[in-house]
Amino acid sequence: MHAMTWSTRSLAAALALLLLSPDATAAKKGAAKPAATVVHATPAALTRYPSELPLDLREERVEQRKGATVHDVTFAGLSSKDRIRAYVVRPPGRGPFAGVLYVHWLGEPETTNRTQFLDDAVALATQGAVSVLVDAMWSAPGWYATRTHETDYERSVQQVQRLRRALDLLVAQPGVDPKRLGYVGHDFGAMYGALMGAVDQRPRAYVLMTANPRFSTWYLLGRRQPKDREAYLRQMEVLDVTRYLPALSPAQVFFQFASKDRYVTAKEAQEVYAAAKEPKLMRTYPTDHGLDVQRGAQDRFQWLVRHLKLRR
Repeated sequence: MHAMTWSTRSLAAALALLLLSPDATAAKKGAAKPAATVVHATPAALTRYPSELPLDLREERVEQRKGATVHDVTFAGLSSKDRIRAYVVRPPGRGPFAGVLYVHWLGEPETTNRTQFLDDAVALATQGAVSVLVDAMWSAPGWYATRTHETDYERSVQQVQRLRRALDLLVAQPGVDPKRLGYVGHDFGAMYGALMGAVDQRPRAYVLMTANPRFSTWYLLGRRQPKDREAYLRQMEVLDVTRYLPALSPAQVFFQFASKDRYVTAKEAQEVYAAAKEPKLMRTYPTDHGLDVQRGAQDRFQWLVRHLKLRR
């Protein structure tokens, strides 16, 4: 998470726009409908997304990597014109496979995109998992500096809706067992994943890396500030990550934090962990916010193998 900037619109106007989102329904024939868990003060738009819109999957390239097949694709997000870039990483065979959705951080430019977890996904394919890795809204070059406080809330809800579309893509993959789905997110990827999981309980196992309790903490970094700071804080408070973490239960949640993190203090890490219900696990590594340590990757791998019942 790197320092950045923005500005604000009224809460009423943002809510009016958000509540126009289409209703959610089952994403795939034969798959269980995503459960919408009631969370205190959950915006109605978080429980809705265009699940009946065709995914319109388009493949651009295919390559082989260490026994896995990596498909470079795009698919429809919230409309037919809203294209989301992704990798679909598949093991050989017909399954049944577990499925994992990976969502990257906002950090170093070369890994602020779907490539961040590509090595993890290829390794997990050797154990019998299909993975989807998406570009989130913050993958766009210069995204933080060009976004505005007026649209933070609206765009946040839309990002959650896009993650539900990515879950639809994962479940639609041949051989994927919809009862063995996982989610891995870092930084913003972890935070938006917590919101998504609160209203869409298809994932049964989560790895959430260096999550902050509040979006506003990061969205207010830098010199540019909202015109009405208090109104902005009230608006974004509705999306505080700690409000949504309890609703991930009974899914397994593995929190990974860093002891030298500039963007998540030890107190904030404890606040995030305390908000989640059991079953949960927390580990802290002697590194910075990037969590680029072999032990962290190994722990994620072993944890997913165990909790998604992958072959060893």
